[in-house]
Amino acid sequence: MGQPVRDYLLTLCVTAAVTYLLTGPVRKFAIAIGAMPAIRARDVHREPTPRLGGIAMFGGLCAGLIVAAHLHNLEWVFQLSTEPRALLSGAALIWLIGVLDDKFEIDALIKLGGQMIAAAVMVLQGLTILWLPIPGVGTVALTQWQGTLLTVALVVITINAVNFVDGLDGLAAGMVCIAAAAFFLYTYRLWYGHMIEAAAPATLFAVILMGMCLGFLPHNMHPARIFMGDSGSMLIGLVLAAGAISVTGLVDPDAMKLFAGSEREATHAMLPVFIPLLLPLTIIAIPAADLVLAIVRRTWNGQSPFAADRGHLHHRLLEIGHSHSRAVLIMYFWSALIAFGAVGYSVHSTSLWIVLVIMGMSALGLVLLLLPRFTPRAPYWAERFVPPRYRRIRDKGEAAEGTGPSSGAGAQQGPLEAPMGQKGPGSQERTPVVVGVSGVNGATAIGPRSRFSDRDRAESAR
Repeated sequence: MGQPVRDYLLTLCVTAAVTYLLTGPVRKFAIAIGAMPAIRARDVHREPTPRLGGIAMFGGLCAGLIVAAHLHNLEWVFQLSTEPRALLSGAALIWLIGVLDDKFEIDALIKLGGQMIAAAVMVLQGLTILWLPIPGVGTVALTQWQGTLLTVALVVITINAVNFVDGLDGLAAGMVCIAAAAFFLYTYRLWYGHMIEAAAPATLFAVILMGMCLGFLPHNMHPARIFMGDSGSMLIGLVLAAGAISVTGLVDPDAMKLFAGSEREATHAMLPVFIPLLLPLTIIAIPAADLVLAIVRRTWNGQSPFAADRGHLHHRLLEIGHSHSRAVLIMYFWSALIAFGAVGYSVHSTSLWIVLVIMGMSALGLVLLLLPRFTPRAPYWAERFVPPRYRRIRDKGEAAEGTGPSSGAGAQQGPLEAPMGQKGPGSQERTPVVVGVSGVNGATAIGPRSRFSDRDRAESAR
């Protein structure tokens, strides 16, 4: 048992190291060729940042597959299965399309067609869904066309969901890494816990995906020095979908020997098998929800579903007052709660404490979401021990007279003091600041940018 874990750990470390070491030269290459698009209205960064980070991630993917192919406990996966070769073929195609888009901004429909072709390439090489176990019905075999359509749909949805959530520094890489970690726990349990060899390729894909994201994250955390671009977001979305396709429909419930006792007991025992079938959807639940909401919002407003806007979930977190880092951590929290909650429930579906923990963590997540709405103020005697944003706002008379617990030579400027409103060395005028503007509850990445573009304001002025 320990030897396979060491092999997986070695594969993960090599993938992460190669990705990390390649990202620096790739950044210089992106700057040299001008892969630094101008800041758009929907962007939250303030300076042009190079893209093409997917080149380094693809290098990590290739390195991970090469190392795994030469390890004793993993080489048989390449000998008995064509899925690693299918993954590499589809990944190379989608990566090439992403590189071209990062540099030349190709049309959205062309990208959609490329995603479907990449999925079809994987299907032709054996990476496809063969059957689906459905509760109350049993195992339903799929025809070739049904399996192909379902596989292509899952790949396209996953790729675009990851691409849509790639809007903040470190957001997409971190969320996919969390999803890959949860998926690894599930597939590793199927392989070594129930001795189901069909789960081995998916386990390998999850480890390599974790390495790609971990190696890229140090360069991509706020403030990001490089973006992964479509070459990276579409690549990790395809690898995530490939792992889900590899394990979905290939695991025979009979191999888990759960059909013991009465029919009711057998149905209850099958619950851990049926629940993880939704795991590919739970691990991208937040990106998928963002994708659906974006399509509905844009269609309702008479826009194209592919039109970009600032209505994504991470944009809304910034608008209500969360800082850039806090918004990313909140998205991490919900991704981990959904993914690991599904895995935990699949293992111990009869344990009430798992449900209670999930409910408690969900309540905590709601409190974190609404945190900017509440502005706790520390008492006067504790003001010098807390960050400025938690200190009380003194009135003008108190500030002018120099009274109050925080007055004197050691007094610090309050969080809401307006330097432009200074009247003299002894008095300062404070103006209220709207929640969501830079400086309140942490420095946001969007600053005091208006929700309306300059073009809209020019048209309204006419």
